[in-house]
Amino acid sequence: MSTIYETLKQDHDRHRKMLSLIADTHGDSEERREAWDKFYNDVSAHAAAEEETFYSKLISKEDGQPEGRHSVAEHKELDDLMEELNEIEFSSPAWLTKFKDLKHRYEHHIDEEEQDIFPVAKKTIGDDGTEKIGSAFETRKDAELDLVEEKAEEKLEE
Repeated sequence: MSTIYETLKQDHDRHRKMLSLIADTHGDSEERREAWDKFYNDVSAHAAAEEETFYSKLISKEDGQPEGRHSVAEHKELDDLMEELNEIEFSSPAWLTKFKDLKHRYEHHIDEEEQDIFPVAKKTIGDDGTEKIGSAFETRKDAELDLVEEKAEEKLEE
């Protein structure tokens, strides 16, 4: 079983690849739509699960509050950017400009988590239970992704 740090890093690595794939797409193509939907859904589920299982533990400790709150605030900023992208036509130059901003900010965020937040969390939370937190994260993320699938199916039925 993986620790929360290994689990989050695996997601981050997958997200880096997804961002590169999206950056290589053009216009309002099926490839861009599919890659964006997959990224959007995965990152949204990741952030919700991360806040509930990892950041809640970090913020519950006084020494972890500044870093935890900073990262949760960045989640909100990134979520707002993703929602803005959902409102812009894929073929618009504005979409690509906004996406490049999101890519830069998201990569900065996950680099910061791995380099700055993880060491603080290891000191603050300790290593006890990190496999349990990793498992809870995966369970919560799967539940979030199931909700996304249910909503998509409901839209198709309408």
